[in-house]
Amino acid sequence: MPTSTPFDVTKFINASQVGGIDAYVIDEGEGRGVRALCVNTGGGLRYRVLVDRGLDIDQAFFNYLSLTMLSHKGVTPPTRALDRGQDWLKGFPVGLLTSCGPTNIGGPCIDNGEELGLHGPHSNTAATIESVIQPDPHAGRLEMSIVGRVRCGSFYGPNIELRRTIASTLGSNVIRITDEFYNAGNTDTPHDWLLHINFGYPLVDGGAEICCDEKKIEPMAGHAGSARRFREGVDYKRIPNPLASHAGTSSAVGYLYPRAGRDGMATVAIVNPRLGLGVAITYNTRQFPRCGNWQHFGRGEYVTALEPMTATVAGRDKDRAAGRMGMLKAGQRKRYQYVIEAVTDPRRLAELRALNGRRG
Repeated sequence: MPTSTPFDVTKFINASQVGGIDAYVIDEGEGRGVRALCVNTGGGLRYRVLVDRGLDIDQAFFNYLSLTMLSHKGVTPPTRALDRGQDWLKGFPVGLLTSCGPTNIGGPCIDNGEELGLHGPHSNTAATIESVIQPDPHAGRLEMSIVGRVRCGSFYGPNIELRRTIASTLGSNVIRITDEFYNAGNTDTPHDWLLHINFGYPLVDGGAEICCDEKKIEPMAGHAGSARRFREGVDYKRIPNPLASHAGTSSAVGYLYPRAGRDGMATVAIVNPRLGLGVAITYNTRQFPRCGNWQHFGRGEYVTALEPMTATVAGRDKDRAAGRMGMLKAGQRKRYQYVIEAVTDPRRLAELRALNGRRG
C-alpha cells in the first residue's frame, strides 16, 4: 500500500528533483571506468556506492559537509595485484565504508601455509548489480535500494558470495545495509568481516568526540602507539587537531566493547558539537563482538574510524591461534545487518554524547 510522503507531489513531476539514485561511470584519472551509484536521500544525506569496489561507499555528505576522508589517489579500479602484504593500502580510497574480508581481516600473514594480504580481497572485487529500486513519491513509495552480488574465490575454493543490500528512505538520513554471505564451495572456509567506517574533516575536527558506552577497552597488542593512546587516564574519545607524531604510518588502534541491549544491539558514534552533526552506527554485537577505533591524525591524512569486526586486526594466524577466527561451512549462509545514520537533531545528539556520560 502507498505510504504518506513528506513531499508535496503537486509541485514536481520528476522524482529526481527530490531524491533518488543516479548511475554513472567515472571518466577521469586512475578510477576511469569504475561504476558508481550516487544516492540522494532527499533529507540532506548523499552518498556514493562504488559498484566495482565491492559495493562499498566512498563519498558521503550531509548538505555541504563531508562526513568522511578521501585518500590522495581517490578511487582506483579493482585489481588482484594488491592482494599481497600491505599493498591493499595503495588502492585504499578510505571513504565512508570500506569492507574487509571475507576470508581474512587485519594484518598480512601466512596462515596454514596460505599467504594473506592486508584486509582481504573484498574491496578489490567488482560486484554484479541485481537491482536498483528508485523511490516513487507520487505513488507513495519512499524506499530506494541497491542490491548486488560480490564473488570471491578460485577454482578448488574457497568460493564465497556476498549479497549486499543498501537501502534508504526518501526524506531520511539513514543507510541500512544487509550483508548475506553464502559459501558456494564444497569445503568449509575461514570467514571474517570488518566494516572500515571512516570519518574525516570537517566532521572530524578538534573538539569532536567518539561516543561509546564501553564496558572494556583493549589497545591493539604489541603496538606502542595504541598502548599510549588507549591507556587509562587518556581521553581517547576527544579528537585532537593534527598531530606531528602521526606523520607517516603512526596511528593508534583500540578495541571497544560497547554495552548492548538484550537484543545485542549497540550504538557507537562520532559527534561534532560545534557543527551540530554526528554519525551513528548501530549494529549487533553478537555478529560483531568488538568495534575497532582507528585514529590517524596526520596532517592531510586526518581520519578516525569505527570498525565493527568479527575478529581482530592482528592477522588470521593469530586469530586462529586465539580461537577467534570465524568459519563458514560449505553451503552455510551468514547475515550481518547494520545502520549508518547522519544525525542533526539536538536531542539525538545529546543521547549520543550521553553514551560518554557527558550531556548537553
